[in-house]
Amino acid sequence: MIPVMLYYDRLDEYYPQEIVFLEFKNDFQTLISVILSAQTTDRQVNTIMEPLFGRFPDAAALAAADQAEVEEIIRPVGFFKVKARNIISAAGMLIEDFGGRVPDRMEDLLKLSGVGRKTANVVLGHCYGLPAVIVDTHFGRVVRRLGLTDSKNPDIVEREIASILEPRFHYRFSMTANNHGRVFCHARKPDCAGCFLNDCCPSAALI
Repeated sequence: MIPVMLYYDRLDEYYPQEIVFLEFKNDFQTLISVILSAQTTDRQVNTIMEPLFGRFPDAAALAAADQAEVEEIIRPVGFFKVKARNIISAAGMLIEDFGGRVPDRMEDLLKLSGVGRKTANVVLGHCYGLPAVIVDTHFGRVVRRLGLTDSKNPDIVEREIASILEPRFHYRFSMTANNHGRVFCHARKPDCAGCFLNDCCPSAALI
């Protein structure tokens, strides 16, 4: 297998140091926006950020929100009833259990409504600079095509990538590999001919 650091170094060199898919401004917005991003596009979430956080700028405001009002604001992101309930509940838990602060431990983040490991890892990596392997559909597709894992189970993918890459590289690799899935390594028609990894990617000759 090609050493993972070869992929890391090339991706790191190609993509900008600042990679942000969601337009959040603080830890609270990061948490809520990533909860909302489940099963929808970042573009859709970005369209409701200003009206949502303009109306509910912090955890206290959102925890006290009327669910119907929140549902109407976030309707474009889909599954808006469940998501409205989750973000109101998560905001309430921030106030009641964490003093209004977004926690910096995986076990605490997973207690919040609507938060799975992907969301928790985004918070840990982006907000706190901690090691975080963020497995979404783009990342999973890229690392499978690079031959770094053959699993489609996000938890297994997270563990396997974490085991072959030093913790200090986890978050950066998550972001560059994710971006690569959006720019070159598309699900249906990857641009292998134009991809700068095509000389070392085991899937390039097969797709």
